[in-house]
Amino acid sequence: MINIDPRTKLIQVLILSTLALIYNELSLLSLILIAAIIIGLINNVDFISIISRLKKLLKIIFMIALIQSLLTNMGNPLLKIGNFTVFTDYGIIKSLEFILRMGIIIVSAAIITTSSSREIIQGLIQWKCPYEIAFMVSVAIRFLPIFKEEMTDMITAIQLRGIDLKKVKFNKKFQVYKYILIPITVNSIMKAKELAAAMEMRGFRAYPERTSYMVLKMRAFDYILTGLSLGVALLFIFMRGAI
Repeated sequence: MINIDPRTKLIQVLILSTLALIYNELSLLSLILIAAIIIGLINNVDFISIISRLKKLLKIIFMIALIQSLLTNMGNPLLKIGNFTVFTDYGIIKSLEFILRMGIIIVSAAIITTSSSREIIQGLIQWKCPYEIAFMVSVAIRFLPIFKEEMTDMITAIQLRGIDLKKVKFNKKFQVYKYILIPITVNSIMKAKELAAAMEMRGFRAYPERTSYMVLKMRAFDYILTGLSLGVALLFIFMRGAI
């Protein structure tokens, strides 16, 4: 198992996400997604586990892509029902671009998860990033699993009361989810206040500089990966100019 410096992963994720947002061509987005998957495999990303955990999210992504394709009237019609155009070539291309772009972002997020939040914070600090910003990133990362657990608990509590969300009518689902989201939002605000009080009691920002037992050191393999990532990014930029 290769131990890659979190700063190398941050550079790779920054490059992948930036390229995914800049380019719109299917060919380039496909190449970027392939490159992201290869980088993910190098970083020991467990894609099978990620796909199993993100099944619902993937369904939503494909649903959004389908709706986007249906609502796009530009381009040459491929399927028409009477005077209504169902699919156009432009709409399908835009939907595929959306799917590829979201795939790149998901793989990029998976690459980050292979390092702990403490390693990511230390990497940002050694990049001379202010500790307050690095700590804010860490808190955001740690709060995401808490939100997921609370959401799961609330849905389980509603199901124990005899409410099956799959059988609830569409117009009433918004009301049910309102009952779910309001307690989660209130609990999040309360936890944020408790965290702020705990930080004040422990003297957060009491000194201008902080020391750390953890010190990250980039090895030759990290520099090689960083150089290759930057080289591939420049290659994509050159390919865009050639196209």
